[in-house]
Parts: sequence; structure tokens; C-alpha cells
Amino acid sequence: MATVAHLSRPQRWDSPYDPEMLDSDVQDLLTRPEISAIDAGSFPDSLPLEGILKNDTRLVRFNPGDIVVREGDYGNSAFVILKGKLRVFTGDYPAALLGRETASKKGLFETIAQVWTNNRTPEVRDTSRYGDQAVRASKRGGRSRRLDSGSSVFVQDIPVVLNKYKTAEMSEGALFGELAALGRIPRTATIFAEDSATLLEIRWQGLREIRRFDDGFRRMIDNRYRQNALLVHLRETELFANLDEEALDKVAQATLFETYGAFDWHVSYQKMRSSGQSSAGNEPPIARQGEYVDGLLMIRAGFARVAREYGTGQRTLTYLGAGDNFGLEELYEGWKAGETVNMSSSLTALGYVDALRVPAQVLEEHVFPHLDEGMIKPAEKTERTLADDALLEFAVEERFINATQAMLIDLDRCVRCDDCVRACASTHGGNPRFLRHGKTFDHWMVTNACMHCTDPVCMIGCPTGAIHRSQVGGSVVINDDTCIGCATCATSCPYDNIRMVEIRSADSHIVVDPATSQPILKATKCDLCYTNPGGPACVRACPHDALNRVDFHFESITEGDL
Repeated sequence: MATVAHLSRPQRWDSPYDPEMLDSDVQDLLTRPEISAIDAGSFPDSLPLEGILKNDTRLVRFNPGDIVVREGDYGNSAFVILKGKLRVFTGDYPAALLGRETASKKGLFETIAQVWTNNRTPEVRDTSRYGDQAVRASKRGGRSRRLDSGSSVFVQDIPVVLNKYKTAEMSEGALFGELAALGRIPRTATIFAEDSATLLEIRWQGLREIRRFDDGFRRMIDNRYRQNALLVHLRETELFANLDEEALDKVAQATLFETYGAFDWHVSYQKMRSSGQSSAGNEPPIARQGEYVDGLLMIRAGFARVAREYGTGQRTLTYLGAGDNFGLEELYEGWKAGETVNMSSSLTALGYVDALRVPAQVLEEHVFPHLDEGMIKPAEKTERTLADDALLEFAVEERFINATQAMLIDLDRCVRCDDCVRACASTHGGNPRFLRHGKTFDHWMVTNACMHCTDPVCMIGCPTGAIHRSQVGGSVVINDDTCIGCATCATSCPYDNIRMVEIRSADSHIVVDPATSQPILKATKCDLCYTNPGGPACVRACPHDALNRVDFHFESITEGDL
């Protein structure tokens, strides 16, 4: 009979964002105009606004020059400026200015030592660390309410920077970071403190709840985006990069915000998969073949399928993701010919799409007269074979287009030796973090291993933010200390790539919640061996080069390139 150890099961707000947040702090926040505008009465008793402020926000102080967010970093929070001024870079600046951090890697000795230091019992944890996890989580964030931000990277010689590089001022009341927090994408700009500043940082779980229950706050986010981020986004888009400030402002004012599908698209997708249905025909339409093209669609987040009628069905031409656009070719050809043009293909949302629509007349007035035709790329890739078409349909239908690090096995090379599985287990405390089986196409198999998705829907429902993007590299990782074992991420993953495991104490006892007598579970998944030199152990261990981690980008989705 197995022996057990006892540990109380953690709850939703056991790990507040700032353990030092006081009730008086919450009351002060409620008097701020940015917060008092939120209708507290619209929140349910189970998720009161005061509770969200107490547990899902923290007060952060930044010194002059401290970098608040950096372009390219992954973030899970938004900010409201309570005091002071910030600056956002709106033009080019040297990368060295940001002082990029590098991931902390194990040394060679530490890596080799795993062979004899690993516990023979799998999933052993030092349970003593969980008791004070909230305080340590705050320290890891490096931003205590009582202290300055502790930023190790800062902009030196602020007056010189302001004179030399293009920046825009952000003052009290401004909200930023919401697109990265809610869209699960990298930060789109670098923002630093011009003088001493105090910010309210809202982790995305709290931001999600506020948007959910308060329509005014949702509208404010859209307005803030138009004022503070849309111009930056347009400037960084090749199509609008050469416009002067006046023309760019006119484009921004005319741009429309549109969303299609559901933010938690994985729910309906999992139902379709379980019933054996195809997603084609169930995808929300964005633009239909044969209809008049009234504007350029620019994808901000999510994925969309570009398809053309083919016999009684349709043929997928490509798919679009963040940064791609739709309709430019037809709009430009129509403008040159002086006539209206209909769309040659359809666009549908693969689950969820957040898009910007720039009206045709705005493009005709400000963009097309100066457009370099080399910017127009046809939707259909040339010289595609039937095998390429079939592979693309497979990748889109299975949503593998979401993958940035899918584990792909060449079954013609694989001898089923399981060296990859053993290497993974040795690196992760005795249990492998993937299963060597999965969907197959011809002689390729996409295994059940975390793909570190472009759109990681596993992060949507996590109540504590335990599953998140690593700040360097953007890998999807799980903080074992703050994981409460709710299995939301495992249930949400459309690919079944997250496992819930029973953990054991240092003396190998099963850890049990005394209140329910049920084992404590923790979520586990592939972390790309991000702390190990040399990258994923599974790839390095394969003796026949049968295993690779691949990005299912459209340009590589051909039989010849895999």
C-alpha cells in the first residue's frame, strides 16, 4: 500500500500577483478615474472587482530610464500609468539599447550530473517550497510593490535618446500592453520611464475578467489602442512605412477593428475533433469569394484560411497569421484599372481572428500612388504539387500551423528505439514530457509534444498564470510553484500535449490534499529543455536523425522541404 504525504490543494487566488497589496491600496485604486469608470456592480459575487484588484494586479515603481516592456518580449500583463511619464520608441533604435537578457542555462557539469542526481522515483518535488510560493513568485518577477522595479536594463542618457530617436509620450491614465496580454503575442514596442513612474500592472487573467463584465472598459481598450498603438503598428507595416504623419493619422482614424470567431476557439474545435467533423464549413466567414473588395484586412492575431472554390468543394491556397494581409492584390488591380474588382478567394477564421480593416478609398488616396508592386504577394504558392496541397490541408485541418516547435518524426528513419523518450525522462525527473505517437501524414508523424504555439490557447483559462511565455525565446513553460493542478491548460490544449501527474515528496510519498484525500496534481509538458545547453534532449538523443523540431510555417509546408 502506497504511503502518502498531505498538502492542502491550492485555490484560485492563493498566489496573488502582489502578496503585499493591502485593502487600503485597493480602496485607493477604486478612487482613480481609470478604475472608478468601471462598473463594479456588473461583476458577480464570485469575481468582485475588489477581488480582481487585490489578487490580479500589483503596483510597480520605475526609475527614470527603466525599460517597462521591450519589443519582441512575451508578456502576460497590461499596464495603467498612475503617476509619471513614459516614452515609446516609434522609430528605429539600436538593439544594444535594450540589453537583451539570455536564458539561464545549466553548465556542462550540471547537465552531466543529472545522470546520477535524478531521483529514481519520478515526479519528486520539494513540497516545502509550495508553502511560500506567492512571496517567491513576487521575487521572481523582480517587481515588489514596496521597491523600485529592479529593472536590470535601462535607457541611459535620456535627453540624448530623446533627441536622437523618435519617441512618443505616454502620460497618466494611459493603458498599454493589452494586445500582447490578451492576444498572447510578443510586445510590439519598447516603452521606458522618462521620469519616476508608478504603474498598475494587471495580469491577463484579471484583464480578461474586467473586459468580460464591463463594456465601458472594453471600449476604452479599443480607444487606447487606436491612440497609442495603432500608429506604431502602421509605421512598422511596410505598406504604410513611407507615409508622412498627416497621411498616417488619416489612415489610423479610418481603420476599423474587427474580430471573428471565439477567443477560446479550442472549445468548439475539440468538439469537432471528437465527433470526427471537418472544421471547413464551420469557420466564421471574413470575406467571400466573388464579393466586392471594400478594404484591406490586416491580421493582428489568430489564423485565417484562404481558399478558392474548386469543383463542389474548395481548395486551400494558404493561411494567414499575425502580420499578414488579405485583399491587397485585388484592390491594387482594381485601382489601376479604374474599376471595381471582386475577391478571387474566400477568407475564413480558423477559430479566432483579430483584424484591422483599412477602407479602399484610404488606400487609393494615400498608399497606391506610391506603392512598390513588389510588396504584393500572390496568395497561391507557385509550383505546388498535389502532395503539397494535401500536406497543407492536413496542417491547416489539424491546426499544426499553430506550431513553432512541433516534434516531427520521419517514420522511414525511426527504428522505435525510444532513445528520445529516455533522454526526455532523464532531463525531467524520471517522466518523459511527450508521447511518441500522434497524427501522421504519409511517413511523417507529429507526436504528442508541446508545439509552443503561436497562439497558445492553453494559457486562456489558467487561473494563476502558471502557464506562460518565457520572457526570452517565447517558449510556453509552466511554473510548477504556482500551478494549482486545476487541469484547465490540459483540457484546453487542442493537441492533448499537456499531462497531469501525481507528485511525490522528497521521501517518495504521494502528495495528497488532506481536505479531499485526493492526490495533488501538477501540469507537465515539453519545455524545449530550455535550461539545458544544446536544446531539446530528444533531438540530440536520436541516433538516426529521425526527429526534428519544426515550425509549420507555410513556406516550409511542402513535401520536398520537410
